[in-house]
Amino acid sequence: MALLAYLKSLFILQLLMGFVFVVSGLIINFIQLCTCILWPINKRLYRIINCRLAYSLWSQLVMLLEWWSGTECTLYTDQATVDKFGKEHVITILNHNYEIDFLCGWTMCERYGILGSSKVLAKHELLKVPLIGWTWYFLEIVFCKRKWEEDRKTVFSSLNRLKDYPEYMWFLLYCEGTRFTEAKHQISMQVAESKGLPKLKYHLLPRTKGFTTTLQCLKGTVTAVYDVTLNFKDNQTPTLLGIVSGKKYKADLSVRRFPVEDIPDDEKECAIWLHKLYQEKDALQESYKKEGKFPGPTITPKRRPWTLLNFLFWATVLLSPLINFAYGVAVSGSPLLIIGFITFLIIASIAIRRLIGVTEVKKTGSSYGNPEAKKEN
Repeated sequence: MALLAYLKSLFILQLLMGFVFVVSGLIINFIQLCTCILWPINKRLYRIINCRLAYSLWSQLVMLLEWWSGTECTLYTDQATVDKFGKEHVITILNHNYEIDFLCGWTMCERYGILGSSKVLAKHELLKVPLIGWTWYFLEIVFCKRKWEEDRKTVFSSLNRLKDYPEYMWFLLYCEGTRFTEAKHQISMQVAESKGLPKLKYHLLPRTKGFTTTLQCLKGTVTAVYDVTLNFKDNQTPTLLGIVSGKKYKADLSVRRFPVEDIPDDEKECAIWLHKLYQEKDALQESYKKEGKFPGPTITPKRRPWTLLNFLFWATVLLSPLINFAYGVAVSGSPLLIIGFITFLIIASIAIRRLIGVTEVKKTGSSYGNPEAKKEN
């Protein structure tokens, strides 16, 4: 075990995995670009193909969590709710406290067969991020600038296009709008006080506009809202770098299902419902802090082999020529070739590190609380 942990910590192995992810991602993005010719001919086929392509890329990240780091994910929910997973269109609300919260969500999507078709309401800046943003673009992910006057038309049209989506989808919403930090929390609670809303201890005040708009547009398509509250055992603070280094975490996810017909149609009443939901989420987190677990029965879905097999496929295809090329450079004795190859490795490591940086809390802040920023909903 000590040897395995040492191997996982080796930078060269981490770099090779990053190489596989980046190059396979570029190949997948190119294939996605080619599928655009299908859109006017057969939109359904375009979507099915792009779901499979997205799965091939995202499952490599899930593989890191499940097989490389061995992180455990336990669900606190009932069997009746689990039986519906992957069999209905839903909106999923997840708290936004951790660097790898999206990865835990993707893991659940993968285990129930909907990773490739999962959706998210994402900030427009991510569209410019190579691989991630580009793949999301072809997946018809809904991007917004957090300025409702500018977003209204785009968000409505993007959501309306998803009404006839052929694959079951989980539409992920971070209703807090940004990751939780103590500074943002203080500002958020000042807003709550000014609006006469109950204060939250473990969450930011939810921004209701995104939720009410998504629910309004997708009503008739989505049948339920899943409320997911995530925490980690032993006060762990997981990071993507920790996952890449093989560090194991223990994630607990409380999942509650709310049928759409039980949620108010009126926008104001729906916003009140969401605020109440976050008060309940806060109570769940308080219980977790005291008891070390969420209330209710537990279910641990089994890992599937497909994420590992998919990564091994790409690793075999991409690393064989890379290793042969590196060997040829080494035996060539050419200083120019050797320097060029080393330069390539340095550039590759920097690029991979910047991609990881997209998930870091300290680098993913928004203008939350900036008086010159967008108005709170």
